[in-house]
Amino acid sequence: MPVLHNRISNKELKERMLAETEPRTTISFYKYFTISEPQAFRDNLYVKFAELSVFGRVYIAKEGINAQISVPSKNVDALRTLLDETDPALRNLRLNIALEDDGKSFWVLRMKVRDLIVADGIEDETFNPSKTGDYLKAEQVNQMLDDPDTVFVDMRNHYEYEVGHFENAIEVPSDTFREQLPMAVDMLQDSKDKNIVMYCTGGIRCEKASAYMLHNGFEKVYHVEGGIIEYARKAKEQGLPVRFVGKNFVFDERMGERISDDVIAHCHQCGNECDSHTNCKNDGCHLLFIQCPACAERFEGCCSDTCREEMKLPEDEQRARRAGRENGAKIFNKSRYRLNDGLNMTSLQAIK
Repeated sequence: MPVLHNRISNKELKERMLAETEPRTTISFYKYFTISEPQAFRDNLYVKFAELSVFGRVYIAKEGINAQISVPSKNVDALRTLLDETDPALRNLRLNIALEDDGKSFWVLRMKVRDLIVADGIEDETFNPSKTGDYLKAEQVNQMLDDPDTVFVDMRNHYEYEVGHFENAIEVPSDTFREQLPMAVDMLQDSKDKNIVMYCTGGIRCEKASAYMLHNGFEKVYHVEGGIIEYARKAKEQGLPVRFVGKNFVFDERMGERISDDVIAHCHQCGNECDSHTNCKNDGCHLLFIQCPACAERFEGCCSDTCREEMKLPEDEQRARRAGRENGAKIFNKSRYRLNDGLNMTSLQAIK
């Protein structure tokens, strides 16, 4: 029986990936459709993806599939054929090709069965996720952006919005999609007579969000086809003005694709212009935050002097310090900042 999961250490796999010279293409795709036996579907697809040397993160549930992957460029056509043959619902599936890509986005294939491909917290059994708003192509997006009777709603997390978003888009300030859905409904109650345009990175969140808005009585609901990735690609191909400002955050080793030259965010430590996310180098922290090159040098890639000093302690002392430490969300959020010598009130005032 073929191996259906990875048995090699992450360190070795990452070293292998970094040593690769063969070009790779980073791709994301999703599809809401009914999968009656998710585990069997997963196991079958895992074997076929492994044969194509696919790396990445794939979630499978009864409601469909959600994938962010890297595949050898020579195998992209074979990947399309594989998806076409796997299930009728996946035929001619739109693949979102990365805009900025060094081929080093993933180094291992992880494929998991989940209850949902996008955790939404919706308990209403009458909710129909297949009844979605209308797709908008790139030219239509630009037209809607100029329409005063249209509201653009960013259905990504606050740290994604911080580094880039559509012009004048509304932020739904939250760390999770399940929190955002009811918040968006509440925030837009006074805009029920307007066009509501939902968008996200690759389309999977805003598609479900558009269905939820319709479920809650909104009538003129749209979502950007293929999300920011597909919009930016099509706008550039068609010579249209690109109306997304800044960087598009992505959930892989790249942590972002530059869409425009604008830098609209700030270093969380000194307040200077910067939109480069990083994870704190301290293994006991790994906070996701924005750090400029100067602060990266000063703090040695850590979020604070405390983490920088802790990182240099003997391993047993590091473990002792971490024992009993409360672990919250590993994401810097101005609404619940860490008051220490790295992320401090001075920094917060600078980036407001």
